[in-house]
Amino acid sequence: QVQLVESGGGLVQPGGSLRLSCAASGSIFSMHTMGWFRQGLGKEREFVAAISRSGGSTSYANSVKGRFTISRDNAKNTVYLQMNTLRPEDTAVYYCGSGKLSSTPENLGLMYRTRYEYDYWGQGTQVTVSS
Repeated sequence: QVQLVESGGGLVQPGGSLRLSCAASGSIFSMHTMGWFRQGLGKEREFVAAISRSGGSTSYANSVKGRFTISRDNAKNTVYLQMNTLRPEDTAVYYCGSGKLSSTPENLGLMYRTRYEYDYWGQGTQVTVSS
């Protein structure tokens, strides 16, 4: 199994930046595709970004493309989400997910963009964008 702990959330002004971290343990981190999802108040959990096991391939939701960057450091068992030019609509609880071990391709394509492609989740970290 996999244990995930998110950190780095907080309150920022519109246009500001935050960097989220997700520390993993309990499995071989480098074998898993990793992803970030978010859930606003009263909304469904939605895809934000994913990264392949080596970090060579990334995927983003259209709403964050060009503003957010996902990365990973396998030596530290950690995945990151750098969030720039934040908007009020980015306000949500952000969750880190560990992908199911299937083909886990290096080139993600359209894979790992739904919550059903992930086995384990962290407890989430709150991001609030407000003036």
